[in-house]
Amino acid sequence: MKLIDTIVTQAAGIAAVRRDLHAHPELGYEEVRTADVVAAQLTQWGIPIHRGLGKTGVVGILKNGSSARAVGLRADMDALPIQEINTFAHASRHAGKMHACGHDGHTAMLLAAAQHLAKHRNFDGTVYLIFQPAEEGGGGADAMIKDGLFERFPMDAVYGMHNWPGMKAGQLAVSPGPAMASGNKFYVTVRGKGGHAALPHTGIDPVPIACELVQAWQTIVTRKMKPTDSAVISVTTIHAGDTNNVIPNDCELTGTVRTFSMEVLDLIESRMRQIAEHICAAHDAECDFRFERYYPPTINTPAEADFAREVMAEVVGPQNVLKQEAAMTSEDFAFMLLARPGAYAFIGNGDGTHRDALHGEGPCTLHNPSYDFNDDLIPLGATIWVRLAERFLAEAPERFVQGRPERFK
Repeated sequence: MKLIDTIVTQAAGIAAVRRDLHAHPELGYEEVRTADVVAAQLTQWGIPIHRGLGKTGVVGILKNGSSARAVGLRADMDALPIQEINTFAHASRHAGKMHACGHDGHTAMLLAAAQHLAKHRNFDGTVYLIFQPAEEGGGGADAMIKDGLFERFPMDAVYGMHNWPGMKAGQLAVSPGPAMASGNKFYVTVRGKGGHAALPHTGIDPVPIACELVQAWQTIVTRKMKPTDSAVISVTTIHAGDTNNVIPNDCELTGTVRTFSMEVLDLIESRMRQIAEHICAAHDAECDFRFERYYPPTINTPAEADFAREVMAEVVGPQNVLKQEAAMTSEDFAFMLLARPGAYAFIGNGDGTHRDALHGEGPCTLHNPSYDFNDDLIPLGATIWVRLAERFLAEAPERFVQGRPERFK
């Protein structure tokens, strides 16, 4: 593994910053203290900053030489509304808030890279350090874009990286195409007619109608989609009634849909609505159907993903750069990849041996109350960021044209 020596030397100090952020988690658009810490570190290293994009976002601007080329490196900063159960010294000090997805670690890796780049400046062009708020459902990437991220800081490509529990520390993964799925919510209310449970013929029972919807929606995946496409339709809540001898007026269903393409998503939304409305009509019930698209699929552009893979292979060896298995989780870095070419990669968070031993063996999965970021990743993640920025700015722009989506041509 070819880590940068100066990053390794400074890793303990950056890890201390990471643990401080872990102890003081802030939810989406509330990352005031976190942004202050990031801004203070960048300023200390002589990096000009811009604050306020997406409310609490921070952008560091590193320029060197005369090239007009620029690359963006993104880390997310927000925590989750989870009660932490870890007992180590840097456990969350704020009840009901926790860094359970490693955004504290993502911030630390990018800070470590920033520190090295600011001191050594072995590049010609501009590196934009994007510290983003509100990834966890808040659409902070979209908010930064709407506030002018890419107009104020024009960049040729943008890259993101997320830790991945269960994948060995020292391994990475990136591939062209889908990295994560779209995130979508649905809300359906079946409106029937309440009555006595012993006299069902006098009312319209919404409960069996709702059950019929749950079953029928699954046929969209098995019978309306191409077998080679992928999607998930999950009904996660069903709420109806208050007692055992009354047929309720209404039954509410909510859930999520995940897809890797907008075409499949369009099909699913349309068919779900049709099925809900027609099944309800067949039973003389009414239907309220609402479908909310909050994150598009995260799709890596081919040239930028292949380039990142080359850089990673130079650092950890080709055998440790895995094919990226697309996940049905969602990620708002997707908005950045709709606006600019780029790629989203995974970095292995290890087998869990770095965390408290009180919570069982195995990797500490994301969004888990016993999760903790593996500080051993900081030198590797920072080295990847540095080498990627240096090499990207040195590459001929023509290299990245092949296979580029139409919206970037």
